[in-house]
Amino acid sequence: MSSKETSPVTAQAAEIVREYGPFPGVDAVHGVTWDGRRIWAATGARLVAIDPGSGEPGRALECPCDAGTAFDGTYLYQIAEQRIDKIDPASGAVVASIPAPGNGRDSGLTWAEGSLWVGQYRDRKIHRIDPHTGAIQRTIESKRFVTGVTWVDGQLWHGTWEGEESSLHRVDPDNGDMLEELRMPTGTGVSGLESDGAGLFYCGGGSSGKLRAVRRPK
Repeated sequence: MSSKETSPVTAQAAEIVREYGPFPGVDAVHGVTWDGRRIWAATGARLVAIDPGSGEPGRALECPCDAGTAFDGTYLYQIAEQRIDKIDPASGAVVASIPAPGNGRDSGLTWAEGSLWVGQYRDRKIHRIDPHTGAIQRTIESKRFVTGVTWVDGQLWHGTWEGEESSLHRVDPDNGDMLEELRMPTGTGVSGLESDGAGLFYCGGGSSGKLRAVRRPK
């Protein structure tokens, strides 16, 4: 047994620093991403841009968006049932589509190291896929259900949500072992997950229609 398996996991209560929403006409928040200025929330039929300072919704793009969302610095990527759409955020136009690896069982989505990383909830997996073809390049097995997925400073984090309990987990990208856990309050779900690249995670709140900012441990 490795030292990582025998070492205790660092677990603590998540520090929620701000809540956003619920928003008018939004029944649920699925995927979440960050474009450097705005939070984008996938709400089922619209991608909504939210100002992190005021908390007010701004632009909305009409598109199917029932799971994870990502941003590569230029384009948005959105899981839409069995495919992933590449979207021009300026126009809302879908410029390309690739098959989603889970065939409709996909959850989280993020961009890192030139690839898309796709979470699969019940399969407890995270796939690294080619953003041009959808081909699976690598698979990480998690020990928990996977909702949102994000990379920050070389760390892989994913959300998990089962019943009334949810957490943010930092996992070993080689073997999927959990290294750190931020426990959300009971009854607070985590759907989408994205880092702002600094000190915050943005978490989708599922059917609450809310977003929550959680402090990232130093």
